[in-house]
Amino acid sequence: MTGELLKLAGSIAAILFLAWLARHWRLGGDVRIRNDEQARSIADEIICGFDPVDIAIDKAGIAALMRDAGGRHLLVRRHGAMWAGRLLDNHSETRLDQNFLTVGTGEKTFGAITLDLGERAQIWAAGLRHLRV
Repeated sequence: MTGELLKLAGSIAAILFLAWLARHWRLGGDVRIRNDEQARSIADEIICGFDPVDIAIDKAGIAALMRDAGGRHLLVRRHGAMWAGRLLDNHSETRLDQNFLTVGTGEKTFGAITLDLGERAQIWAAGLRHLRV
């Protein structure tokens, strides 16, 4: 009986230690895009050298659309505690619903994301209609 209690106490202590360690290292948590500088940094991590000239961040901070000087569009979305992104082309799917823009890459594994862009949703929807191959 004492051996079982020691195992239980050891397991609880290990769980508490791992929880403390994760909190101390700030693992997990609420991952959001807070500003344009962070969006630029994320874009450069996803596609080295992608330098956005126009950035639209979702109001919740869970995704962003970016355009570089060459007219390429990058869609960035949260993927767990990390970021994933795809360059958009003429195969991309877009749907505008007032202030909400739903963008899909046509790639099942990436899926579609709905961004709340406010009044800028219409501008971005028009720009995405004219994407090149």
